[in-house]
Amino acid sequence: MQRNETIKSYISENKFFKIKRMQTQKPENELLISNLTELLIKGNAHATLDDALKNITYESLSRTPTGLPYNIWQIAQHIRISQWDILEFSRNPKYISPEWPKGYWPSEKEPASEEAWEKCIHDIKEDRNSFIELIKNASENLYTPITGGDGQTLLREALVLADHNSYHTGEIIVLRRLLNDWK
Repeated sequence: MQRNETIKSYISENKFFKIKRMQTQKPENELLISNLTELLIKGNAHATLDDALKNITYESLSRTPTGLPYNIWQIAQHIRISQWDILEFSRNPKYISPEWPKGYWPSEKEPASEEAWEKCIHDIKEDRNSFIELIKNASENLYTPITGGDGQTLLREALVLADHNSYHTGEIIVLRRLLNDWK
């Protein structure tokens, strides 16, 4: 009995076992969910979104390089809004998405304060984590059309989210380079 408790304790504390395995999941689904989670969190072949948003000077957030239509604050807010939209669409059948494209971009060109910037980053991470929990708990439902959608699946939404965030991660890094605010 004590050995089983020791094993359970080890598993619950060891980061290797952090991806929870549901009894009903097939090994292929577990691998897919693990890969989707890595795709959403890690950079793999490029910098992560977290890296792109880290240590940006507050002054750089609202500066728009010549010839570009947006700044870092606007892109980060767009990521936050779009990610929240994908999360809500995926988990709430009664959810109604904002108007495209106006509802997916912030109206303000700069954060009201450093706290507003920190909240934006916090919300991006929290919503991403909520989406990851959603796919971890989906089991076979990764392939089932989402109620309220027109054929989209949770797998598709995970790929759209990863693709969208990756695209804008690159934009943020380019903006930071143009503003001399990158590593």
